[in-house]
Amino acid sequence: MSEAEFSALSVQILVPLLILFMAFIVWDLMKKSGAGKFGGFILFLALGLGTVGYIAKVIIQFFIKV
Repeated sequence: MSEAEFSALSVQILVPLLILFMAFIVWDLMKKSGAGKFGGFILFLALGLGTVGYIAKVIIQFFIKV
């Protein structure tokens, strides 16, 4: 396995794990601060937009075959 293959595989595995960990952190922050439903929605919306951007990048790369 070359360094480039290892790096690509690591990104495909570790970035989704990081996204899940960030979602847990936001959920925990929401619960501890008592943000309420609207505050929780805004927190997850901000995280969700970043996640959508990452997923769009992966899909675009798949179709373009970069």
